[in-house]
Amino acid sequence: MSLTKRIVGLVVLALIPALAVQGYNEYALRAARAEAVRKEAMRGAKAVAADLGQFGRGARQILSILAGVAEVRGQDARACTAYLATVSGKVPGSFFFGVADPDGRIRCNTLGSPVGAYSVADRSYFQEAMRTGGFAIGEVVFGRVTGRPTIQFAQAIADEDGDGRPEGIVITSIDLSYLAARQSDAGLPPDAALTVADRNGTILVRLPDHEAWAGKPLPTAFWKALSDHRGGVADLTGLRGNPRITAVAGGAPGDLDGMTVAVGLSPATAFADIDAATRRGVVLIGVGAILAVAAALLAGRAFIRRPVRRLLAAAGAWRAGELGTRTGLSGSDEFGRLGEAFDAMAASLQRHEGELREEVARSRVLQERQTMMLHELNHRVRNTLTTVQSLARQARRDEDRGERLEGRILSLSKTHDLLSRDDWEGASLRTVLENELAPFRDEQLHRFGLEGADIDLPPRYVLALGMTMHELTTNAAKYGALSTDAGRIDVAWRVVVGESGARRLALEWRESGGPPVRETGKRGFGTRLITGGVSRELGGTVSLEFAPEGLRCSLDVPLDEPDRFTSFAAATDVRPVGRA
Repeated sequence: MSLTKRIVGLVVLALIPALAVQGYNEYALRAARAEAVRKEAMRGAKAVAADLGQFGRGARQILSILAGVAEVRGQDARACTAYLATVSGKVPGSFFFGVADPDGRIRCNTLGSPVGAYSVADRSYFQEAMRTGGFAIGEVVFGRVTGRPTIQFAQAIADEDGDGRPEGIVITSIDLSYLAARQSDAGLPPDAALTVADRNGTILVRLPDHEAWAGKPLPTAFWKALSDHRGGVADLTGLRGNPRITAVAGGAPGDLDGMTVAVGLSPATAFADIDAATRRGVVLIGVGAILAVAAALLAGRAFIRRPVRRLLAAAGAWRAGELGTRTGLSGSDEFGRLGEAFDAMAASLQRHEGELREEVARSRVLQERQTMMLHELNHRVRNTLTTVQSLARQARRDEDRGERLEGRILSLSKTHDLLSRDDWEGASLRTVLENELAPFRDEQLHRFGLEGADIDLPPRYVLALGMTMHELTTNAAKYGALSTDAGRIDVAWRVVVGESGARRLALEWRESGGPPVRETGKRGFGTRLITGGVSRELGGTVSLEFAPEGLRCSLDVPLDEPDRFTSFAAATDVRPVGRA
């Protein structure tokens, strides 16, 4: 056995016990710390759940008292409003009190709304309280008057006439920001993440960043994970994608049992001191090994120092790119054979350096292109699936039998086919229009007019405008100009260049010769899809005018704006001349 092997063997033998002790200590410390952290997380979750339960019991007691007050039971607007005004501001977290009659119409509230100003008959808490004749907790809603995300508690007003039906309900709106502020002082660790959700998975309290999350639904995967681990502790991925040791607790039965409380602690913070100790131990072991090797080299390997230095010097030169450097070592001993092998390797590398550089450059270009294509494919597939999901969800909501959903998906498919012809580089505006109007132009070309210079559009413009034209064409075929033989559709567009040089597309859809247009006052999903595609996806605006002679739709879309969104979404940026 060579001297080098003996020295390396001794160093390894000396390191094995130290490594074993270090590994065992770290394992034991981590196991104990993990158990302590899991218990701490569960204590925090239960404490928050208990606090919310206590808050719910207090609100329930207050509503029960109010339901028996004569001014509330009488539902006289003036007396009831005056009495509720004395209660408002004295109940922490409750910024609104109101009374509704058996039909859900507001009789009085602390905002001073007129009798019957609005109805809560469609709210789940009203229906539950009227059905059970007792206490009910609603879902997260945005108040019709306040516009704030809140959760409502309701108590039925007992019947005095003997027919068994409650005489109405007493309502209080709980400010979710108050609940968040209340829990921020609950004694949780500074890096803890608190999530409180209602029975539907809608966020009630989120710390930190409560205002950004309140009222939003939890991601499906995260909500399922919390439901699966309710009452336990698990290692989960948090809402921001970071690992968390998460404890999940529920509200006490009869109080807030529909709520889910999750407290997540950061493993990095929990194990920070252990990780620091591990690093110190590894550094010390490494330093000891280096010292041991250095001592062994000084004591027994002085006669091999020169060839080692020559090898190291040659290796350093090769690493710097000087492949013409040679070790100059030769002979039958270990270093001689090693030097000859290194010199041969350097010569071979020098011969093939040019070829390798070219191959590396080509590989880098291919890899970058592949990465770009994968990102682009992921972006487009996500947009498409989101759009189809939105269409399917609205179809269920509108009790659609499938015709509208099938037509919208078919239109989306046709637009994708149009983009696929040119490898998703885009398509011209005229081609998009002809593609959507094709089913009606085959034998009635005189009924359509397309006027404007042809312009090329990027893929996201093609998808958004394609869906917009599909909705307008479908509406015209059912109710507008295409529903009669004498109807006509004219589409005109132009590119407007502003003072800053930014370009905008101005497009007008005009129908004539169809049945008289009647304003329904109802804004359907088709209108929301049009405004959502143009407003949120393209950053443009839509103007709808229900003129008697036919529908007019005007689009104003910036052509040089970056892609701000990745999917179609319903929007409200519409400026109708009449009523949409």
